[in-house]
Amino acid sequence: MQGKGVIKFFAILLAVVCLYQFSFTWVAHKVENDAKAYSKGDPEKEKAYLDSVSTLPVYPVLNHTYQYCLERELALGLDLKGGMNVTMQISLRELVQSLSNNNPDVAFNQALTNAQARSVTEQKDYITLFVDEYEKLAPNAKLAAIFANSNNQEKLKFNSSNSDVEAYLKDQANTAVQQSYTVLHTRIDQFGVTQPNIQLQKSTNRILIELPGVKEPERVRKLLQGSAKLEFYQTYDNTEVYGLLNNINGILAAKNKTATPKKDTVKADTTKTAIASAAAKDTSAAAKQASSLLNKLKNNVNKDSASLNKTQLAANPLFAVLSPVTYADQSGQQQLSQGPTVGYSAQKDTAKVNHYLRSADIKSIVPQNMKFLWGVKPIKNTKVFELYAIKLSGAENGPVLSGDVITDARNDIDQQKGGYEVTMYMNSQGAAKWKAVTAEAAAGANKKAIAIVLDDNVYSAPNVQNEISGGVSSISGGNFTLEDTKDLANILKAGRLPAPARIIGEAVVGPSLGQEAISAGLLSCILGLVVILIFMIAYYKRAGTVAVIAVLINVFFLMGVLVSLRAVLTLPGIAGIILILGVAVDANVLVYERVREELALGKSIRIAVADGFKHALPSILDANISTFLTGVILFLFGSGPIQGFATTLMIGIVTTLFCSLLISRLIFEFMLEKDWDITFSRPWSSHTFKNANYAFVKNRFKFYAFSGIFIAAGLVSMVTRGFNYGVDFGGGHTYIIKFTSPVTTGQIHDAIDATLGRGTEVKTYGTDNKMSINTNYLINDNSPDADSKVQAALIKALATNPATKIEAKQIEAHQKVEATIANEVKASAKWTIILAIVVISAYILIRFRKWQFSLGAMIATAHDSLLVLSFFSLFKDILPFSLDIDQAFIAALLTVIGYSINDTVVVFDRIREFLELHHAKTDDPKEVINHAINNTLSRTIITAFTVVLILVILFIFGGDVIRGFSFALLIGVIFGTYSSICVATPVIIDFGKKGLR
Repeated sequence: MQGKGVIKFFAILLAVVCLYQFSFTWVAHKVENDAKAYSKGDPEKEKAYLDSVSTLPVYPVLNHTYQYCLERELALGLDLKGGMNVTMQISLRELVQSLSNNNPDVAFNQALTNAQARSVTEQKDYITLFVDEYEKLAPNAKLAAIFANSNNQEKLKFNSSNSDVEAYLKDQANTAVQQSYTVLHTRIDQFGVTQPNIQLQKSTNRILIELPGVKEPERVRKLLQGSAKLEFYQTYDNTEVYGLLNNINGILAAKNKTATPKKDTVKADTTKTAIASAAAKDTSAAAKQASSLLNKLKNNVNKDSASLNKTQLAANPLFAVLSPVTYADQSGQQQLSQGPTVGYSAQKDTAKVNHYLRSADIKSIVPQNMKFLWGVKPIKNTKVFELYAIKLSGAENGPVLSGDVITDARNDIDQQKGGYEVTMYMNSQGAAKWKAVTAEAAAGANKKAIAIVLDDNVYSAPNVQNEISGGVSSISGGNFTLEDTKDLANILKAGRLPAPARIIGEAVVGPSLGQEAISAGLLSCILGLVVILIFMIAYYKRAGTVAVIAVLINVFFLMGVLVSLRAVLTLPGIAGIILILGVAVDANVLVYERVREELALGKSIRIAVADGFKHALPSILDANISTFLTGVILFLFGSGPIQGFATTLMIGIVTTLFCSLLISRLIFEFMLEKDWDITFSRPWSSHTFKNANYAFVKNRFKFYAFSGIFIAAGLVSMVTRGFNYGVDFGGGHTYIIKFTSPVTTGQIHDAIDATLGRGTEVKTYGTDNKMSINTNYLINDNSPDADSKVQAALIKALATNPATKIEAKQIEAHQKVEATIANEVKASAKWTIILAIVVISAYILIRFRKWQFSLGAMIATAHDSLLVLSFFSLFKDILPFSLDIDQAFIAALLTVIGYSINDTVVVFDRIREFLELHHAKTDDPKEVINHAINNTLSRTIITAFTVVLILVILFIFGGDVIRGFSFALLIGVIFGTYSSICVATPVIIDFGKKGLR
């Protein structure tokens, strides 16, 4: 074997990298266990502990922080960890209405309504549908008359064509989606979710959001669906505010000193005297003291404030958690800094600062035109936030300017100073007001800042150097990055384009259901691995031990690569790992069966091993590449858990090839060098299918008849009975509820049908008194509290029967999908399956260079898909578990296609080999092909047996969440094995009678 040194080097390097990547998970879990031990069951203390160590070094030697390790640990999906998955859609109808200044034109508004209705069933984007509808209703009218105005004259003229207006609207729609993405990203960051995942779906007006561990779904809904409010405020200077903060600190200190359970006049007077004394303290001395605390905070921002000296806490309760902004002058004396920032606070202490500043005693001394707001992000590489003092204006104590005056904002490069900046454009009304505001801020020696505030968070507070007229302003910062300027530009435009985002799909998984999924997934993984390893050793003896080692290394590498790529492990992902075990075993089986053939020819063990790997290589590569292509298609067209499954599948294919072809070979070379006895079978397994001579080709018309009848019955059932569609295909709400005592589906129907409608589906969900309820009740209600209404109605309806009465906490999971997205999922699934069949057939054509092979593969994969679909329709209400058609089913179907092709390619490869060896005119192609099928029968049956064994374990122990998924795989593998022998190869014969030699 050549290149053994290089293979060993890469294997060791990969092992070291995997161990390093795993170490982050181990370290993070150690810190979390320490937090649990420290908190003794108190979740608030546990959170405070983790916050306090987030930026402290916890990794041995390398000194990585806990936050660094947490971001690199193995990420669990919502189905394993619990949490919330949300699909948000930007309301383009409201955007178009806003851009038209709510034009009352009848045709315009009817076109909006028609486009909205069509968007539910059609795949075209909303803007295209709107323009199409408008041109139908007003064929001679110009859209430019509705949208062109003085604010957008650079982009749109009054004589622009409808196609120009369409392009303009699409550009504005893309901008609105990007703005919403930025705003939502910021809101989620402030929600405090660990490892959130936010994805902007390209070419759509949708944003996908995953929030692991979230336990307050209603709060999340309100947070995500609230309208963005952009405002500009004048600010106070730090030197103007410090005295007030010092007074507040003194008041709080006095309250700490004089606090008592009883309240009487004398002690109240004493408190007032203490407050007055505190307020009269020397400012410079207090500034020095505050600066000392600031240095303490900056040096150890993550140290819990409770660990500070009790005297310091009592004397400086505010300054213990909020450090004033000071600097050391040339003489080393602490001086107050100028600017709008009035304090620094560690993230863990911001809640305490808010509590102090919002208490009744403190609010009474804060000027009515002053408001304290936090910066939107912590200072770079810290968890320290800046506090700003905002000056309220006018009789209503509001902003000096609202965001709706902005016409555009762009991220640019500062041509004079270098670096990045944002250029902001205002309409004429805003420009006039902006001129007055900036003139006031720029007056005097001390330039004031203007705060840019979105949703009560300060995004930027640039100093104003000069009066700005004309409505064009540049905002620059010394530490602006390109991403900072892009985000700020999007924020500035958020007030101009009111395009609200609303939830059109969501899934909520409770932590208890997530823990059950973890337990079930791990159990099925371990059992599957153990059973397969036992079988390999039992069947192939010592060579089976090599396969065991290779499979274990394969799983180790697979998990290491998943962690290093920061892939999210989902329950379908665990199913993918289990399936990879079958793929890995298949590769070893191909090699071992080839080695056994070579040994039967009388070759020495060393030569037989070398030739076995050599001859098995084409089949292994073809089979795994075709499966990999299936994974690519799944990854490109799937979403959420499906992408997790596809990621696991693709990575597993690569690690399987490395381990089965190279690591296994290295182990055999080592054993040969040591002169160890290597055996590839036991007495009972050495002759399995050895002289098989089944008449597969002769009986092909019987197979055609069986498949034809089954598919025909299935098609009739699809037309007449249809399928049980999951919520992501049919739309609606699905709730997983754990009842306190056994209930029947009839009892639930009796309780809820009158309220939720007779179309509601109720199914048993595994054991432990769990039920799945699917309803379309209020699915077209777009109000922000629609989900709350549905849940409340469900709970109220169930309460009509004491046996079915539940509380909200008994709802372990919830999924919502609107009809719009459900229809798109259906269309996407259909085209994904067709694309998979076409791509794989094209690959077969390239590899085998005969169209008959490609046609056979195409017919076999289409045949397998139809058989599985027929089975799910025919038996949908007969089997004791649900046979739902959903995204997980599509993943299973595509995996079946990949497996079927994998199996078919191996058979095709042996047919091609035999046809090349037996190409004389006297050789009957039918006999040659039948002999080739029988020759691979041992490998086909063993592989199918091992994979079926794994899937049976997954079906039994994998949990309710993936029971339908694993059953679809199980049925598909059986059909796929059948089709590779009984359908694909007969097609080659019947269509290639003259072109196979």
